[in-house]
Amino acid sequence: MTELRKRVLVYGYGNPGREDDGLGNEMVIKIQEWIDEHKLGCMATDSSYQLNIEDAEKVSEWDIVVFVDASKDEKLHEYSCKKVEPSDAKVEFTMHAVSPSYVRHLSEELFNKTPETYILAIKGYEWDFKEGLSANATLNLEQAFQYLTRKLAGWALIKKNLPISMLS
Repeated sequence: MTELRKRVLVYGYGNPGREDDGLGNEMVIKIQEWIDEHKLGCMATDSSYQLNIEDAEKVSEWDIVVFVDASKDEKLHEYSCKKVEPSDAKVEFTMHAVSPSYVRHLSEELFNKTPETYILAIKGYEWDFKEGLSANATLNLEQAFQYLTRKLAGWALIKKNLPISMLS
């Protein structure tokens, strides 16, 4: 019998003191509760105000990493989830933050690890210096949460009695 369980990190980032910019952090709270409820030891969460180059080591330890952030994109409806491809990596960063694609790139370059990486962007509306999400962002968070828990449930499945060539 062959068993395979994906190890998944959900990493939210943003500033909870800037209203909807805290969507990534709020998702991590909800997902951690879901992980605990379902006793999924193969999954974990983390959050921060922003991504840094040091995060490359952290993500190198996982099979799948889902970065969650708020988005100001006017074309975005509730949320979008995009797989980060190696061609997305841009060697760019500011003194304050780096992109998810660059963190993944550093994980590959420094640790020879290439976790399957996704960016879950959740549409936000309000960005003032104030804690709490806007009503519309809260609705988008719930939609994104439903989507993400379905993905996580699929990744947590143990595949048994399959030839190794059939395991993904």
